[in-house]
Amino acid sequence: MLRAFSCLLGTLALLHGANAIGQTTCVSFTSSKDSFAIVNNHKAASILISPDDWPGVQRAAFDFQADVQRVSSVKPSLTNYTVPTSPAASKPPASAPVIIGTLGKSSLIDHIVNASNIDVSSIEGKWEAFLTRVVSNPLPGVSSAYVIIGADKRGTIFALYDHSEQIGVSPWYWWADVPTTTHSNIFVSNSGCSHGSPSVKYRGIFLNDEQPALQNWAMEKFTNGTGAPGTNSPFNHFFYTKLFELILRLKANFLWPAQWSSAFGTDDPQNQFLADWYGVVMGTSHQEPMMRSTPVEFSEFGSGPWDYTTNSANINKFWLEGAERAKPFESVYTMGMRGFGDLPLAETTDISLLQGVINNQTEILQSVYNESDVSNIPQVWCLYKEVEGYYDDGMKVADYITLLWTDDNWGNIRRLPTLDERNRTGGAGIYYHLDYVGSPRDYKWITTTQIEKVYQQTSLAIQRQADRLWILNVGDLKPYERETEFFLTYGWNASIWNQDNIHSFVSQWATREFDLTADHAALVTSIVGNLTRFNARRKPELVANTTYSLTNYREADNLLAEWSALEAASTSVYNSLSKDKQPAFFQLVHHPVLAGNNLNQMYVAAGKNNLRASQAFLSTNQLADKTQQLFENDFTFEEQYHALLNGTLVRNSSILRCGSTEIGPTDLGYYYWQQPMTNTMPPITRVQSKKQALPGVMRIAPEGNPGAWPGDNPFQCAAGYNCGPPTLTIDNFSPIANRYVDVGAGGPQPFTFSVSSNVSWLSFSPSKGSISPNNPEQRVFINVDWSKLSGGNSFAVVNFNASAPGEFPLGPEQVAVTFIATKNSPSSGFKGFVEGTGVVSIEAAHATRKSTVQGISWTEIPGLGRTLSAVTPLPLQDTTFSAGAGPTLEYDFFTFDSKSGSGNVTVNVLLTTALNSNTDQNPLSYAVSIDSQPAVTVVPIGPEPPGGVPNGWDGVNGWVANNIISTATTFNSVNPGAHTLKISMITPAVAIQKIIIDAGGLQSSYLGPPESITI
Repeated sequence: MLRAFSCLLGTLALLHGANAIGQTTCVSFTSSKDSFAIVNNHKAASILISPDDWPGVQRAAFDFQADVQRVSSVKPSLTNYTVPTSPAASKPPASAPVIIGTLGKSSLIDHIVNASNIDVSSIEGKWEAFLTRVVSNPLPGVSSAYVIIGADKRGTIFALYDHSEQIGVSPWYWWADVPTTTHSNIFVSNSGCSHGSPSVKYRGIFLNDEQPALQNWAMEKFTNGTGAPGTNSPFNHFFYTKLFELILRLKANFLWPAQWSSAFGTDDPQNQFLADWYGVVMGTSHQEPMMRSTPVEFSEFGSGPWDYTTNSANINKFWLEGAERAKPFESVYTMGMRGFGDLPLAETTDISLLQGVINNQTEILQSVYNESDVSNIPQVWCLYKEVEGYYDDGMKVADYITLLWTDDNWGNIRRLPTLDERNRTGGAGIYYHLDYVGSPRDYKWITTTQIEKVYQQTSLAIQRQADRLWILNVGDLKPYERETEFFLTYGWNASIWNQDNIHSFVSQWATREFDLTADHAALVTSIVGNLTRFNARRKPELVANTTYSLTNYREADNLLAEWSALEAASTSVYNSLSKDKQPAFFQLVHHPVLAGNNLNQMYVAAGKNNLRASQAFLSTNQLADKTQQLFENDFTFEEQYHALLNGTLVRNSSILRCGSTEIGPTDLGYYYWQQPMTNTMPPITRVQSKKQALPGVMRIAPEGNPGAWPGDNPFQCAAGYNCGPPTLTIDNFSPIANRYVDVGAGGPQPFTFSVSSNVSWLSFSPSKGSISPNNPEQRVFINVDWSKLSGGNSFAVVNFNASAPGEFPLGPEQVAVTFIATKNSPSSGFKGFVEGTGVVSIEAAHATRKSTVQGISWTEIPGLGRTLSAVTPLPLQDTTFSAGAGPTLEYDFFTFDSKSGSGNVTVNVLLTTALNSNTDQNPLSYAVSIDSQPAVTVVPIGPEPPGGVPNGWDGVNGWVANNIISTATTFNSVNPGAHTLKISMITPAVAIQKIIIDAGGLQSSYLGPPESITI
């Protein structure tokens, strides 16, 4: 069943009917006494702008004009207007106009502010702020106007794009083929809209890993088949101006350009000029100092090796030319130095050398800008990988240089400013990933990042004042549109988002993109939440045949049921949409659902194929055929993608149509961290379809056991031969209420079977059936009537009898299964979680009680994590507690067993992945105790070597690949009976998803046992 997310449509009081996300709207589509008409009765208000305003503002005004036309089919006039020196000097507009301009730059706006006494104190001198309102008598002959005022260039630009989004134009109208919702009339409120300075000063994206998808697509769309001289890069100004517009429409202002086989500053001489002209601040990536591309640009224009110990003069010259080229434009300089190919410098590199590099780069800036004080020139030092190690080892830079802290490439921020680092004038920022190529494995195929995780990590950055610059690695941009927008939206205004309303971001996004009803928007929110949850459990590139247990807790079966329900829900929405909206929905939602479901179905089918082969089931061959078909389906979904809009209008894709050749990232069959050169099907096998299995016609495989009977099997018992009959156990508090046995053919011989027992308290569904090569397997469920049982253990024998036409080739015709049912009874009056099958499994959000200390309490972040949600101490503060003294979660539970009857139980706490972002000296930690036993301090993450990762992080079975950190604490003297588990806060930022108390029955699985029954 598809788990629904709480959409919280009513909790974000900022949205009142327009199509904007997280904004106080001033747009409506019906007239009122307090509204101003942008378009009414097929007539549009004229747009006035001063000719002396910023070019980027004037260009955005053209976009606003076009957006009004897209929505209403009425094109307003756009005029460069100069304030008349006399009534006869200029003809006033025929109707009330919209007037656009930048405070202190537009003579038109300055005149109106002075003449009308508009109070602009709320935005004056503020970074990227704006306000709008209806003004009476703003100009001679003009009785009223809707005035849009930006505090600076981008303040005005953002005001315009804010209105464009509210009237119905998605920022992704071009990049994701999102159709515009049309309206006959457009009105704005007289009081207008406003926005102060953003929460984060510089907010941007980094195009990375752009080959093959983005680069091949850009070559087709923006060139005649030939790229830039020297590099053959297709990323020319035709490409970048489309990207600049998108960035500004998303209320972002910063870009690290594509770097592999590209050089932004030289591939097209108009690139850098047009970025500034549009209003986008340029930088270069963490490995590209001083506004120059490496290795591409240095390989083409530099001289000698990229080795500062032997070639500093040539490298300094290279950097000098970069600074001179960038001087006329708004830029943020990356300082420091890394090796080619995003690698560390030579082993001989030391702190003193890197310190000298930055000192020399500072001298270059002083020379170029002819200033001894370069503190007002934005500069950033990215503490990526080994560079963070240099910082930890004592390297420091000028106070005015922004420290750019990074994640571990998997969405876990490595470090954030400590209290004594937060008063630096350059501040701090974060570099975050939605896409990565590297260890333990690439992930770049379809969206795999939960918005909830992005929120949890970036909210830490806001609280710890890492808010000067945020840069997001978006790979080749698709398929991360939605998550990219959330990251930038949160940086635009972090104050309006919290754990209770982040799901409304998706519902608002879905409403804007697809013009959905509230019910459908809620359904899409659930689809997106589950899609990213399922993919985040383990990146698709890391999924294998045995990732999810094929035998325990019905894990693989439940996983496939969840994916199938997800696909059904997505298909229902897709089919309900009009034809013009289906292409965008397919790109943004439906394709990743189809592809993700198919991939997981394929790997589970392959895993079952291997298992059934070891069990001598004829169904092995059907599973092989199914795996083969699912493998081929993967490419079929690519072809569906390419066929959208007749295969001609799809703007961009991580699966790209390049002429008649399909070129996109591979996703199946990884052999090591790097993508395979072609998709490879997981290993499958077959059994001979005409040969009968040695033990006979019938095979049975009981739940929870990889063995099969009759005959020999390595999983039946330790010896692997002459093993006894299989045993099934159940108790009345098992969260899985019945048990099953799979009955199958051991060869071509058809047979019928029946199931019987020596007791009346068991029933079977079905109790008989037919098995044949065309129907080689059937599942029989065994149900217990607990009302017929007294307390303790009850034993039964379940007989599976086979009857085949003619004489059996080999083997017996009956297999017996021992069945043990245990009826337990908790103490009278107990309320809480009850052990079932030797385990107490608890979703962390389902605490029996919780406490608040110093205003802090454990709070749920709905949707975060692998199964339900996570709980974390909020509000975020720098407060820490001693073990047991902090805010506490309490869980009442009842046990009937302990491990080997010893009185010991092990408490496994499953945490959202994280790093010690508040330094290894103050690591993430929590305390756990049972009953009155002393609280035990748990530090889940060990220290990081300088620039490295802690033990347990790496590898295809490390905690970052598994997307969970599991800690185990054993307690003694926890005898059968009622108990209370207590988990208390020590440090902030710990996020707990699930708790598993092992009383001796815990089985291996990826997600853990289902939640225990409560009474």
